[in-house]
Amino acid sequence: MRALYCTDTWLPQVNGVTVVTERSVRGLMARGWTVDVIAPRYPRPDMLSQTGVAVGGSSRVVVHSVPSVAAPRYPELRIAFPAPWRINAIVRNFAPDIVHCATEFTIGRVGMWAAARAGIPVVTSYHTDFGRYAQLYGFGRAGRWVEQYVGAMHRAAARTFTPSAAAKSALTRLDVSSVEVWGRGVDLATFRPDRRSADLRARLGLQGAFTFLYVGRLAREKSVHVVLKAFRLLTERLGHKTLRLVVAGSGPEELTLRELAPAGTVFLGNLDRDRELPALYATADAFAFASTTETLGLVVLEAMASGLPVIATPSGGVAEHLRDDVNGLAFPAGDIGALASAMHTMATTAGLRERLSAGAIETAGRLGWEDELDRLDAAYRDVCAQAREPRRLAAGLRLDKA
Repeated sequence: MRALYCTDTWLPQVNGVTVVTERSVRGLMARGWTVDVIAPRYPRPDMLSQTGVAVGGSSRVVVHSVPSVAAPRYPELRIAFPAPWRINAIVRNFAPDIVHCATEFTIGRVGMWAAARAGIPVVTSYHTDFGRYAQLYGFGRAGRWVEQYVGAMHRAAARTFTPSAAAKSALTRLDVSSVEVWGRGVDLATFRPDRRSADLRARLGLQGAFTFLYVGRLAREKSVHVVLKAFRLLTERLGHKTLRLVVAGSGPEELTLRELAPAGTVFLGNLDRDRELPALYATADAFAFASTTETLGLVVLEAMASGLPVIATPSGGVAEHLRDDVNGLAFPAGDIGALASAMHTMATTAGLRERLSAGAIETAGRLGWEDELDRLDAAYRDVCAQAREPRRLAAGLRLDKA
């Protein structure tokens, strides 16, 4: 069986979409699928989006790169040129049994068009609430148009995969009916509490300080400024010498956030997901997260798997895993004072971190990837079988008439 992924974001760009897509590709290959990927071309030839690059261990996948340009104010993101005839040729030559459009724009949309021309079934992913993003970035009037566009694309798919019941409900409101909640997984072999490192704490100057961690894009939709302002309030109460906030990630808001950060904040930039990030998660004491736009909140699950209690807003996909006073502490969206109070409680209440850490590990332990990948394999085969059925019926009708 052959599957073709069409995505507007791929390695080396690291975000929730690329992590889930890359994990899906590797999982399908391990289950006997031949998988190719169409993705944007990244600027350096040594980056991992060129033809024939390795994807995870010894597995290899052919990545067909499409010319792209850097996104304004966010050069790590690439905007791919439409390239319809190139994508159409890739679809025709590869002849997949199924096409998975992992994103809704450029490559994803053209991939759907090419698959339809070839009579190949298409499935899609819904990872991002672009209508909400449009509002956050001051394009409120465009939000409704974006939602209509996204809804139309997913309605044209045989099945849409999305990682939370909240995201499924959002699609239902857009009249998308064939939706499967899938992708709520975390890599339990990589993100583990035993990755905790005293050496790393010493190198980062954490020593005996209670350390909060944020991991993710430094972008407006992530509300990192809420975490920084709450940490400032906390240090004013307890002093910055006994507290640290470590921020891992980069993005268009980085300079602004660095200026906003109080004493005791450590910025690390982007870290290697396999070699550096697991130890950082496990070496911190708690995870602080203020985003309300997550369809999943993968970093929340990674933090929990690493033994970190999570302080977050129970919104979107995060709400499906965060349990107040069980695996973390909840606070209302955008409430800086409430977040500061929750951080204060976490840092000063004897035994609380240990109890909530145990709850976090238990939550993440139920969300390993292998079962999710088995479900994806089965879903693909089901979609392919359903696509073949009308052709068998049509062939039978033609024989009856002969």
